Amino acid sequence: MTERHAILSGSTFEEHIGYARAVVDGDWVHVSGTTGFDYTTMTISDDVVVQAEQCLRNIEAALAEAKCTFADVVRVRYLLPDREDFEPCWPVLRRYFGDVRPAATMLMCGLSDPRMKIEIEVYARRVTA
Repeated sequence: MTERHAILSGSTFEEHIGYARAVVDGDWVHVSGTTGFDYTTMTISDDVVVQAEQCLRNIEAALAEAKCTFADVVRVRYLLPDREDFEPCWPVLRRYFGDVRPAATMLMCGLSDPRMKIEIEVYARRVTA
């Protein structure tokens, strides 16, 4: 039987909406769309680049709990309400994914809170013995 378990970050969104930060299903790790909120304080910066950095720290914590790293990421989706905010984030994204080169998509869409300027979702495949 395939191992399946949820990873929670402590975000109030997870509790209110009813989802997990990530789900580990066998070797696959599905990380939910993750925003730039600092989940310990539930605060968010007005700066999209700072938000992108926080998104990736939040994702990194979920990946670590799933026993994998950014090197295991095979797919990433970037969701932004304003396409003009994407390019300023490229240096941060390159720092995390430049050596990994996952398949990637950027989508323009509304996010659930007007303070959110970027949301990032990843899929990773754990290397198991």
